[in-house]
Amino acid sequence: MTKELKQEYTLRITQANKTQLITILYEMILLYIDEAQEALDADSRADYKMAVRKIQGCVNELMDSLHLEYDLAQKLLQLYLYINRELAQASIHYDMENLEHVRMVIRELHKAYKKIEGQDQSGPVMGNSQTVYAGLTYGRSTLTENIADPAANRGFCV
Repeated sequence: MTKELKQEYTLRITQANKTQLITILYEMILLYIDEAQEALDADSRADYKMAVRKIQGCVNELMDSLHLEYDLAQKLLQLYLYINRELAQASIHYDMENLEHVRMVIRELHKAYKKIEGQDQSGPVMGNSQTVYAGLTYGRSTLTENIADPAANRGFCV
């Protein structure tokens, strides 16, 4: 993941509600699958393993966030456990077949969560994060983002 993408995801995460956080994790998984494909094409086993570990980290975060008292969460847990098994196989065999299975499942989940994202009217999960304003100043061919009051009230409320 490039430095710019990390900054973009960091900004999105600080301003996301619960549903948007799940959507962001799905997008990150898809991005890491692409990175695994690039590593495999470049014959870099270390980078491939790192990409698979990052995917596993995202999936573990998704599993940890489930509220298992709901039936839907139980079904999602089964999907995530399936994905973990596929990731283990992908890590062992160094091929994309298992990661393609993961990609198919995550794409469908991403589509579903993208549809319900607009229905979640809750505020951002992170409180007390910096406010970023985009477009207030701009150059000839760039858009500048400004952070309002960068030193005041830093940190997150619990």
